[in-house]
Amino acid sequence: MKILVVEDDDPLREAIVSLLTEENYIIDEAATGDEGLYLAEQGIYDLLVLDIMLPEITGLEIVEKVRQAGHSVPILLLTARDSITDRVNGLETGADDYLVKPFAIQELLARIKALLRRGGAMANDGKITYGGVTIDSKVRDGFVGSQALALTTKEYDLLEFLVLNKEQILTREQIFDRVWGFESETTISVVDLYVHYLRKKLAQSGHDNLLRTVRGAGFMCKEN
Repeated sequence: MKILVVEDDDPLREAIVSLLTEENYIIDEAATGDEGLYLAEQGIYDLLVLDIMLPEITGLEIVEKVRQAGHSVPILLLTARDSITDRVNGLETGADDYLVKPFAIQELLARIKALLRRGGAMANDGKITYGGVTIDSKVRDGFVGSQALALTTKEYDLLEFLVLNKEQILTREQIFDRVWGFESETTISVVDLYVHYLRKKLAQSGHDNLLRTVRGAGFMCKEN
């Protein structure tokens, strides 16, 4: 699971990132609204955690632009404001939940887990099943029945991203940014190579057709 945290309070952002990293989430972070919007628009995250009051553009503006772009990613807003009007504005803009500062760090974690479950990104046991294949975030492997696929780290990350976004076309750029990261020194051709590796492992149980190539667009995880 990959989460974007946009918060201009450095100690708070560092605390949130540390907590979520310990929970085995993959975290990107930003301290300004412009940088947060740029990252959010890539469409590679399972959850956005946004402060409302940010330098350059606000968290609410990020929510508006992300929703206008058609992204349905769950969004949790953080703010020091505590009025009913601010809460309503945040939710009407398109956010999914709202947490007022100061908050207990464990409450933040509980809200995040609830949003991921609500969005279909995570079951209570950390498993997701689609098309006869189960991915297990706790052991970071895929299974067909009880048979493990014995996935490498990148193969698991690729399969997880595809399954979490099942029946949606993902571009090579989105996959590369999600699995390898913006600062990776490898090239985008690695995406096709790892799709090939993943198909070979799925083919052993006859599930290789779960990964579709959409010519001129990218890849999609889709049942027959």
